[in-house]
Formats: sequence, structure tokens, C-alpha cells
Amino acid sequence: MLASSTITISRAFTLTLTFKFSLSIPSLLHSSTKTHMDSPPRSLLVSSASRSPPREVLVQDTGDGFITLQEWQGWGTVSPVPVMVSQIVHDLKSLEKNIDAQMSFAGNGGKLQGDFKVQEDKKHRATYEALGDSEKKLQFFASRQIACRLLGSRGYLCQKCWLAMEDCMCSKVKPCSLWHGMRFWVYMHPKDFLRQNNTGKLLWQLFGVQAATLCLFGIAEDEEIMWNAFKCAGKNKVWCLYPNKNAVTESVQEAFGHGSPVDIDSTPVMTAGDKTLNFVLIDGTWSNSAAMFNRLKEQAKSVWGEEKFPCISLTMGASAMHKLRPQPSWDRTCTAAAAIGLLSELQLLHEFSSHGFDEQADAVEDALVVLLEALTSRRLRMGRSVTRKVRHNRDIC
Repeated sequence: MLASSTITISRAFTLTLTFKFSLSIPSLLHSSTKTHMDSPPRSLLVSSASRSPPREVLVQDTGDGFITLQEWQGWGTVSPVPVMVSQIVHDLKSLEKNIDAQMSFAGNGGKLQGDFKVQEDKKHRATYEALGDSEKKLQFFASRQIACRLLGSRGYLCQKCWLAMEDCMCSKVKPCSLWHGMRFWVYMHPKDFLRQNNTGKLLWQLFGVQAATLCLFGIAEDEEIMWNAFKCAGKNKVWCLYPNKNAVTESVQEAFGHGSPVDIDSTPVMTAGDKTLNFVLIDGTWSNSAAMFNRLKEQAKSVWGEEKFPCISLTMGASAMHKLRPQPSWDRTCTAAAAIGLLSELQLLHEFSSHGFDEQADAVEDALVVLLEALTSRRLRMGRSVTRKVRHNRDIC
């Protein structure tokens, strides 16, 4: 699917031909965001519909129906609290009072459960159908997904690593500085937000939110921040790491090697409007990634006058996460491993060899191993299999 390359890199992640940024395979951790949420603080049991054993969760909630800026940005975001997310949270709280039914969450991704779900489902479907254009519908869909995940994860997930509190791995992750001349944008689908097996979150855990920035698909405030940065940088400083068959892709060597048109500046000060190189990592399932890339192209046409969005191809392969999370094929991998691949290939170029990309790649790889160990330990504790089922053998290189 990606352009071929003669570059080889000896790392723990065997490099092959294509890669994947999807982190939200439903069959990994069905227990990833299973908790209950009510207005006042109270202890509740998780629905038996979840595949994890019942547990009590102390929910920390002020009952005012608001998401504070501190809470919102505590999950890794840099934007102000999205207006539509706030409105949906307020509506959920109001409905809870009006029908005298408590909100409860269980299953994969903070899904509403019980009687409250029935009433809320009718309400949100009516609201969705009443929206006139597709953009408003997308924003409503994304905001509702995120609002439910926020409420369903309070008091259960660690805000930094997105793992259940008892599995928190934060103390084992060692922060690292990313080269000042580049910036990752983790363009994440709402259904991947707060998933425990998500690896994109590792990037801002390691490098900080200004060097690896979360942008949620369909959230206007997030997308505005990202595109404002792209406008300042200019089209020739923005790339998407996406194996798109219908797009012209360049290898790292072609884009940044000797004689490339990219102006590499190694000076210590890099501000948002000059030389910063911006890399978009699409963080969603393969089925969702096409819509996400199309949205990037549509916005590119609006901003730059043409639909073409520059794409970079990598020589990537299966990461250690394949042990736990099924992929369409072994040659597709996760967001963190894709970042490792980019950093590793850049390190091989003379123009970038002094920027320490090998150390930065090692830091991401180490964090990925920590995440894998945490997820594996949880599955073993719950008596679940840690063996990946091989699928689509015809796709294996």
C-alpha cells in the first residue's frame, strides 16, 4: 500500500511495507472504559454486560453538569472546552434529573446503559435528525461520543495514561524532548478517545502536548488549532503519514533527503510560522481513517486552493501491539510504532542525523513496551487470553 523503500532499520519493530494508525479495535479490551457515573459521589458496580469482573468505582463529580478546563486539558487536549461537548454534558445531566434515572456506563467506549440509555437515545436521535447539514451532524456525533467517554471515565481512568487507575503506568514512562523543529498532530477519531489500548497518547506523554498535539476529528475547536498552525507553517511544511492508494506519496528520502525542496533549519528557536515540520498521524480504525483523510483534503482545498494533501510513505511493519490487538494484516501497525518509523528513517538522513531522532524513537519504543506490559498484565489478571488471533493470512507479507 505504501511506496517501497530500500531503507532498512534494525530495531525491535521489524520494518516491512505498510502501517496503520488504528488504535480502536473493539475486541481488545472490552473492559477499557467500564464504570458508572451519577451526579453526586457514590459507589456503583459495573454492569454485568462488561467482560470484566464487577468492581466498585468511587465517582468524583460535582453534579453541576460542567466539564472544567482543567479536567478537559487533563486528558491531553490543548483546546478550550468544546462548546458542543459542554452542551451535551449539560443535557445529559438535565435529562438525568428530569426522568429520575441515573446515568450508567459500561462496555467499550463509555456506552450508556439501562433505562437512561433508552430515553437518551430517543432524544439524541431526534436532535441529530433535526440538524440541517452534514458538518453539524458530524460535530454533534463527535461531541456526544466524547461527552459520554468523559463522564464514563471520571474516577476510573488515569487522565494521563488512559488506563484504569489500578493499571496506571505513568511512573514507568520517561519523558523525552522532541526535536524543536518538528511537531506531531495525533488526528484522533472520537471513538478512539480514552481507549486504554490507544498508543497515540504515548506521544504527548513523552514529548508534551505542544510537541505532540491531540486533535479530535469533528471537534471544531481542536481542528481550528491544528489548521491555524498549518496555515502559519505553509503547505510545504505539512505531511500526513497515511498509506493512501489514491494519493501521491513520497518516501522520507524523497521528501527530506539531499536536494529535497524542504528547507531544514536547525537553529534553536522554531516558532509557529517559520520552519516547523508538521506530521499528521491519523488515529482511527481503517474504516474510519478514509473519512478522516477526506476531511483533511477538503480543508486543504479550502485553505490552500487544492485538495491534494501531502503524504509520506514509510517502510513499516508489525509492532509488539500485534500480540494483543488484531489488525487487518501483520504489516499494519499502531500510531506509536508509525512515529518510531518516521523518527528512525529521519535519523538515517544526513540532514537530520544530529537531532537525536534515534534516542527519541527509543523513548517511544520503550513507552510502547510499558503499555503492552500493562495491558497484558490486566488481561492475565482478568483471566483473558493474551494471544492474538491471526487474521487475513493473504495480507501477510
